[in-house]
Amino acid sequence: METHLADWLQGTPDGDEAQAILRSCVHCGFCTATCPTYQLLGDELDGPRGRIYLIKQVVEGAVPTAATQSHLDRCLTCRGCETTCPSGVRYGHLVDIGRRVVSTQVRRPLRERLLRAALREGLTRRWLFGPALRAGQMVRALLPASLRGMVPARRAPGTWPSRSHARKVLMPLGCVQPAMMPSVDAATARVLDALGVQAVLAGGAGCCGAIRHHLDDHAGALAQARRNIDAWWPQFAPQGGAGVEAILVNASGCGAMIKDYAHLLRDDPVYADKARRVVELTRDPAEWVVAELDAALAHGQVSLRAGPPEDLAFHSPCTLQHGQRVRGRVEGLLARLGARLQPVAQAHLCCGSAGTYSVLQPELSRQLRARKLDALEAGRPQQLLSANVGCIAHLQAGTATPVRHWIEWLDERLSTP
Repeated sequence: METHLADWLQGTPDGDEAQAILRSCVHCGFCTATCPTYQLLGDELDGPRGRIYLIKQVVEGAVPTAATQSHLDRCLTCRGCETTCPSGVRYGHLVDIGRRVVSTQVRRPLRERLLRAALREGLTRRWLFGPALRAGQMVRALLPASLRGMVPARRAPGTWPSRSHARKVLMPLGCVQPAMMPSVDAATARVLDALGVQAVLAGGAGCCGAIRHHLDDHAGALAQARRNIDAWWPQFAPQGGAGVEAILVNASGCGAMIKDYAHLLRDDPVYADKARRVVELTRDPAEWVVAELDAALAHGQVSLRAGPPEDLAFHSPCTLQHGQRVRGRVEGLLARLGARLQPVAQAHLCCGSAGTYSVLQPELSRQLRARKLDALEAGRPQQLLSANVGCIAHLQAGTATPVRHWIEWLDERLSTP
């Protein structure tokens, strides 16, 4: 669509990108059919096409309002519209720009500012989030139901392998998962160990930056990306060694963010090339472990423990299927390993977790979770599996059926001959 940027935005990186994205949109409306919030609310302005028009007006100089901000806030950034769009519109990048521009012109109410600051500062620091979560878990039984669902029950961390291997991958620990679900990282390390690969942890790294990025703190997100690159860089080609083969990110939300580092730092003269190298190496376990496991099984390097087949349902997070465009690999692996995988209606739709969305938009988030659980549990599975810590915690808060990371299920079934 034709766009005429406001003078104050012309020639800026955000302006140039917004104009290119807007001009690629042909206003066909295919995206509305796969937009979760449009399905719930039925408002054009709460679908991708309507939000694109709002952003177009803002970057052309129209003064945004609180209503403009609300429509953009209600977007999950699930990016399901991107996989539907025949024109390849990069909606996720556009809505990030739109939110940043609007946030400079519309001041949020004090309560919203405080809540966003608490999420931005509290969730991204392991030393702060871990103790706070443990305190909440200690009094979880006393909390009202509305709050209890936001505090997941404590999970055993699991043991880490002690063997060393010549083959190594870098495994970022992130900020929330080590405290909320440490069993996922330990299970990943054990699976890698069974495959003859060592998980390497890099000191000095932390949050991937996704939380700050989606809460309008663009500068803070970039600072976290740069810090991670600095922490990881020595592992790529250490003196006298071959370096890690990959960066294996077992939280798909973090993986989607890290795979965007090259775009976010494209104009940084110091970090642009390094960010591209990071993106080249970054893999979700659905990409890397699945391929390695198939080869290991074929060569007898690992075997499967005997046991009855299970009825499972897999929820593919939006950050995996839409953000990273990795689809069907986990489902294929589960089926090959003997699981009875239940079909899931409208598997492309978001579960409503979406990072901090479940806190900032609780009513919409709960409605989306109810829809997702209805679809996941239609075949009465014994377990629900997913690939992202936020989705797992969010879904578990709405069901008694166990919800776990798929790599934990795999870990229990692997045996080293």
